[in-house]
Amino acid sequence: MSTPTLLEGGLIVDGGGAPGWPGDVLLQDGRIERLGQRLREHLPAGLDLADLQVHDCRGKVIAPGFIDVHTHDDAAVLRTPEYLPKLSQGITTVVTGNCGISLAPYRTERALPPLTLLGPDAFRYASMAAYREAVTQALPALNVAALVGHTTLRFAAMDDLARAATADERARMAALLQECMDAGALGLSSGLFYEEAFAAPSDEVTDLARVAARAGGVYATHLRSEMQAIIEALHEAGDCAFEAGLPLVISHHKCAGPAQWGRTRETLPLIDQLAQRQDIAMDVYPYVAGSTVLREDLIDGVIDVLLTWSDPHPELGGRMLAEIAAGWGVDQKAAARRLMPGGACYFQMQEEDVERVIAHPRSMIGSDGLPHDRHPHPRLWGAFPRVLARYWRGRGLFTLEQAVHKMTGLSARQFRIADRGLLRAGAHADVVVFDPQRITDMASFEQPEQLSVGVEAVFVNGALAYREGQAAVLARAGQMLSRA
Repeated sequence: MSTPTLLEGGLIVDGGGAPGWPGDVLLQDGRIERLGQRLREHLPAGLDLADLQVHDCRGKVIAPGFIDVHTHDDAAVLRTPEYLPKLSQGITTVVTGNCGISLAPYRTERALPPLTLLGPDAFRYASMAAYREAVTQALPALNVAALVGHTTLRFAAMDDLARAATADERARMAALLQECMDAGALGLSSGLFYEEAFAAPSDEVTDLARVAARAGGVYATHLRSEMQAIIEALHEAGDCAFEAGLPLVISHHKCAGPAQWGRTRETLPLIDQLAQRQDIAMDVYPYVAGSTVLREDLIDGVIDVLLTWSDPHPELGGRMLAEIAAGWGVDQKAAARRLMPGGACYFQMQEEDVERVIAHPRSMIGSDGLPHDRHPHPRLWGAFPRVLARYWRGRGLFTLEQAVHKMTGLSARQFRIADRGLLRAGAHADVVVFDPQRITDMASFEQPEQLSVGVEAVFVNGALAYREGQAAVLARAGQMLSRA
């Protein structure tokens, strides 16, 4: 049972987008008991000031705990349940299973790409119920909510992923997805960009999306293309979700590669147009570099590529591909082939495009961090403070209230996560206290594993889980969540 806590004298930014106001927040029994002013003078019956843990929040913001809607934390929350990289950013809930890649429902001794983004030896859960039990037993420091990956379903049901699924295989995938939805999964995700799902026709995905829709789920997709064919890919995703009858989330929306820079002037109006007929949103991370497995087709000799890991050459993690290639006397594609399997950061976006997407009212924040990379993208440790430091305080792209809404209330609503993402009486007590003038990401591409500053306290289900200046996690009170 968490200690009753009074957060006193802060600027309350409630996650719904309304103007902040000065006041107090009382947390009790894992819930927000009440909000108001001078709450110490109006405590509930049976509760004395001496019973409370009181935090002076003057000059600080009191906000809902941040919700990271785009993660690959499926296995990380089991292996390292303290999970300091996310908790220290003010994140209290992670949405796993993105890009078509989820830990359940699939068992294998050693995973193949792109499932290796979750770790090669982590696939031990043949059902979402089994994964849910594993999370409950691990008792992570933050909450976990799961999507079900289309690519994972293909691995579980098919022997050849270079083709469309047969009728029997589709039925098998649908049955697996139904079990996952029954166990509380948020919905379906796809990663049609990846070779292992690229052969799937649109109707294969739409049929599965219908299963998620009947259970009240959502559909999140890593588009088939974020490059030249991005408009066609957006239409495909929109049609799939519309025909299935469920909300659509476009994962890490970007226009990738120099030839596509500036095309958010086309894609964002199209998304707004699609929103006239269907529920649609997108997530975005606040960097010009993405990160995924090392792929030869993503190397063009123009954009910078940073190696994040390599099985054949682990000693080269953290070095630029161009530098490695020059040292070997080969071109970058040849160097990449020598380094595979591996991972990389690709500096393939333009800052102006990132700003347009992150400022758009339909965009939520997701880190898309890869916790199993040996030299990870800094977004794993710094994405959420970076939004506030660079794009609110530095660039003024939105108000503080709008920034918090993108990280909390909008995210909970879009992914149908009940009683979280808002500061209101009766909601679960996931709360972050931060200094609006100090909050800053410190993680960089050179030194990615750095704690942010300015996140002063993080409460998960009412328990003080993190306090700035203390490297250890103070409590592990996270839960496995179900959709509303």
